[in-house]
Amino acid sequence: MNYKAIYGPVKFNKVKEKRYAEVIDKLRDVRKVQMAHQEINRSYAKNFDQLLRFLDTADFVITQRRDTTYLDKEYAKNYGVDKYIDDYVVDTLGFKKVKDSLFGKSDRYKTMMEVPFTDGKQMKMNAGLIDIKGVNTPVFKVEVPKEWILADQDKDLLNQEMQTKSVDGINGESIIVGSMDEISTSGNWPTTYGKQN
Repeated sequence: MNYKAIYGPVKFNKVKEKRYAEVIDKLRDVRKVQMAHQEINRSYAKNFDQLLRFLDTADFVITQRRDTTYLDKEYAKNYGVDKYIDDYVVDTLGFKKVKDSLFGKSDRYKTMMEVPFTDGKQMKMNAGLIDIKGVNTPVFKVEVPKEWILADQDKDLLNQEMQTKSVDGINGESIIVGSMDEISTSGNWPTTYGKQN
């Protein structure tokens, strides 16, 4: 019993950290796609079907910005003095598929919504607008309940984990990226799982 009391939490933590790392990798992928969706469409996708359709069809525009200077002829005509205006020109060089930019040759995006270690559960996702000082601002939130990820583990340890409040742990009952209450694309995981972006 002493061995189980000591080894049980150690084993649970190893399983938990391995599984959380895989889920967080998928959440990072979802965040990348959501940010690309927002950059191109000025909104976040509300569901994974919309996100996958976006990946299959959307292109990034590849542009080049060049600084230029030209003579203000009107000013020269009126005042007899040369005046130059600084400006810039944006050239479109081409297009690149969003899917290729974010994932290269990998097709892992097709399963990014599937929660590992579950029997086919999908992440919960929501998107919408919030009012920030009178301006409607797009936001999104994706979450995975801890109890889905650790359903086959010791129930007492799982309950303790869901009540975690610490600096080096994932606080709360879910692993989350984004927020429906504030402008944020951060996750609620600590840096031990890698940098946020």
